[in-house]
Amino acid sequence: MNPPNDVYAREVVMARVGHLIRRKQQEVERITRILRACFDPTRVQAPEPGEIRRIILIGPYARKNWYEDDDAINFSDYEFWIVVNHPLFKEAESWTRARDVIGSELGNRCAVGLEFYSKADIRVAKVERDTFILDRIEAGITLCRASRDAPLPTRQRKGARS
Repeated sequence: MNPPNDVYAREVVMARVGHLIRRKQQEVERITRILRACFDPTRVQAPEPGEIRRIILIGPYARKNWYEDDDAINFSDYEFWIVVNHPLFKEAESWTRARDVIGSELGNRCAVGLEFYSKADIRVAKVERDTFILDRIEAGITLCRASRDAPLPTRQRKGARS
């Protein structure tokens, strides 16, 4: 049971995608929790500790006017953008376990696309007015933000399959 002051309670994350049907809310929440729990910054040498700054749901499921059709109900194609604090944490080695767990737990029900950006990438996009990145971030739904959400309890980090 999450403590009451844990802003990352499952219900809070699911409410951020409250326009989706319940099963899709649960899938999005589960993917978000897996990404947070299975991120392994120790796989790369970096000058600072690794941290996920934001996890953003991008694409059709982030739109409030999302609608259900037979294809969308039976199979989901989610796109998540993950912003990390240092470019080295975008490397595949940091995300191998997360990809494996997502594939084993949700692989037959959905496809999950992951794109990785560093804080520096976002700063450059703002300076260069890169509308591809900025428009998607603005239209996306922030599921997790380091400055706002509580860290996962140790129990959930150790047992990402719980």
